[in-house]
Amino acid sequence: MARTTQALFRDDAYLKAADATVVAVNERGGIILDRTIFYATSGGQPGDTGTFERADGSRIAVAATITGETKDEIIHVPAAEQALPTVGETLKLAIDWQRRHLLMRMHSACHLLTVVCPFPITGAAVSEDDSRVDFDIPDAFFTKEEVTARLIELVRADHPIFTRLITDEELAANPGLVKSKNVRPPVGTGRIRLVCIGENAAIDSQPCGGTHVKSSGEIGEIHIGKIEKKGRENRRFRIRFGPMPAN
Repeated sequence: MARTTQALFRDDAYLKAADATVVAVNERGGIILDRTIFYATSGGQPGDTGTFERADGSRIAVAATITGETKDEIIHVPAAEQALPTVGETLKLAIDWQRRHLLMRMHSACHLLTVVCPFPITGAAVSEDDSRVDFDIPDAFFTKEEVTARLIELVRADHPIFTRLITDEELAANPGLVKSKNVRPPVGTGRIRLVCIGENAAIDSQPCGGTHVKSSGEIGEIHIGKIEKKGRENRRFRIRFGPMPAN
């Protein structure tokens, strides 16, 4: 039976620590808590790593965080040869904040890229230093320099980034909110989470369950490392931190 974990990161992506209670340890040693600050791998964003501290001061290293039978069942995968907690035990959670913040900045940068390149998304992957977004484009008629310049404009404008909830019916009435060509956001709960950019979402608004920074300025300097042809109508844009290298 799938369990539901309260995902604290959905309301506050800046939580670095929290207490939680163990509700189950599955047959593979995966640890399920009543609530968590650890983001589980989904939507192209990797799951969090970090540590659990037990009452005696010992620590359990968390090597990965994934979802279980449902998106609401979050499983924390301990590193090899770690002692496992017991059901009912209270743990102090701490994520690897430096890594998470890089992923938050990158994920927000990917959303900005979908504003600059308003084409159907065919794939995406977020990482700490080199992320990608794939678009359904017959020809990449712009250069990485042009895309970088437009991205930097959005970053420097320091637009607010926030979330809001809409109903399944509101999503159905606004199909343009979904930018992915092949993946649809889960419906049926009556609550669709949108990540919005700009005052009153003037810059962008799209379904997303990931973690993001509070403003575009927090992303920092980014550039397009390369634009790759991955098929007849598929172009891959790679985003990297820092200024664009001189040719």
